[in-house]
Amino acid sequence: MKCKFGKFLLKLLGVGLVLNVGLFCVFFFDLDGKLLFHVVEPFLKNHYDNMERKDTLKAPYEIDKFPKYSYDS
Repeated sequence: MKCKFGKFLLKLLGVGLVLNVGLFCVFFFDLDGKLLFHVVEPFLKNHYDNMERKDTLKAPYEIDKFPKYSYDS
């Protein structure tokens, strides 16, 4: 019984150690920032730059029409 528990504990410790080393490498080499800069940002730029938008320069400018403001006293 103790032998199985000891092997399980060593495997768990080894997995934790490998995971910790992997996360340290991601932090040390800034791999998450590089992924965002080289993969996610160009995708988002391409997506949002190609969106159709309302051209505000073509909207009519009506100087006579103002919104009606009413204040309840």
